[in-house]
This record gives sequence, structure tokens and C-alpha cells, in this order.
Amino acid sequence: MNSPRPSHTAAEPLYERIRLALREGILSGHHAPGSRVPSESALGQLYGASRITVRQALSALQQEGLIFTRQGKGSFVARPKAFQNVSTLQGFGEQMATLGYEVLNQLQALREVPASAQVAQRLGVSVGELVTQIRRVRLLNREPVSLEWTWVRTALGRQLAQADLIGRDIFLILENDCGVPLGHADLALDAAPADADTAQALGIAPGEPVLRIERLTHDIHGTPVDFEFLYFRGDTFQYRFRVDRHRPQE
Repeated sequence: MNSPRPSHTAAEPLYERIRLALREGILSGHHAPGSRVPSESALGQLYGASRITVRQALSALQQEGLIFTRQGKGSFVARPKAFQNVSTLQGFGEQMATLGYEVLNQLQALREVPASAQVAQRLGVSVGELVTQIRRVRLLNREPVSLEWTWVRTALGRQLAQADLIGRDIFLILENDCGVPLGHADLALDAAPADADTAQALGIAPGEPVLRIERLTHDIHGTPVDFEFLYFRGDTFQYRFRVDRHRPQE
């Protein structure tokens, strides 16, 4: 693909002129998501720049999340990341639908298993007590974006087994079908390398970083209802927060 000529002042450093020209092309749609960025040598010829200068510009664009590199293949335009705002408690599909995305789920497992120590502690059951485990891959516009492991008590699990887990969020099913009014959730986020199973589910290479979210959802009375581990592809999704300096007045 051809890159537009820079339209910025000569006083700017050359790497910055290259970065801004490529950035404008990406944000305007001239460089489509997934398309290859011109090679370092092509950019060097176009702008009369050294390879070091070109690499500096590309590195800045990569840090901004606008491009990504593939070993031996060059740089490519990154797809815009979907995002979920966690200022309110909403399911993934529930919020993505409001943003115009198509969300589908691949239900890969629904079974009763003995509660591990971690699951038992989160759900308030005994270690080894049967709980329902659900595994789903979430697809955003037909591409895998997250792997979701969910545990609930068996009574709720048997109700969820009768519901549409392919087309609906578990949160909506819990509230509308099971009569469980949700209250709040505790979340913990970190980055983790994808193991072989997670990588296969998300269509990425083992060891690539994923966003791992641990979420424990309670009903309005504070009783734990739904414990989850969510693994999101780092190149397709982000969580967004609003943080206030002062707590709003009640």
C-alpha cells in the first residue's frame, strides 16, 4: 500500500514526520486494519530516512497500539480494539451489542465438577462439593476474543443448562430466567502468558500475553453467585475504567 506524503513542518524530527503521516493514514482508513505497512526500506526511500529513523517511527506507532509486527513478515495495521467500560456491571455481550458488535458464543463444556479450594472459597461452598462449570469462547464479529470459565452452584447451573448460552449473556439469564438480581462484582486484572489450551481457543500462539480477569459476582444481598476467569486477547480488547478523585456524594 502507498503511504501519504507528510504534510507537517520541516522543523519536526524526521521520525516524527513519518510517524504522523502513517498515523494519519491509519486513522483515516487509508491503511486498512490487517494490511501491511510499507517496508522499512520503502519508507526510507519515500522519506529519505535512514533505517534507524524509520524504526524509531514504527516503534512509536507500535507503542501506541496502531501497528504490530510479525517476525520475518514486517509490520501490520492493528485492528481497533473493542472495549468494555466497567463503571457498571454488564455482561460482555450485553455491552458489545450496544456498541454495534455481533457477539456469538461457542459453548464448549457444561458439566458438574467437584469444587476446587479456590472455587469453593469464592462461592461459599465446601471443597469437593459439586458445582457447575461452564466453558465458552466469545466471538466478536465472528473472531475469537475471549475464553470464559464460569462456576456457579449446581442449582443455578441446572437452570443455566436449559437456557440459550450460545446467544445470551449469563448475567441476563441469571436475572431474567433465574430470578437472581445482581448487585456488584469484585474484579482482579493481570496479564498472563497463554497456555496451549487458551492459545488454541483464541487463535493465538502459546505464550502470547492475554488479559486475565478474575470476577466474583454477588446478588443484591451480597451472596456470591458467579465466579469466573476471563481470558481476553490483548490485541483485540481492552477494559476501560473511570476513576474519580473524590467519591460522589450519596
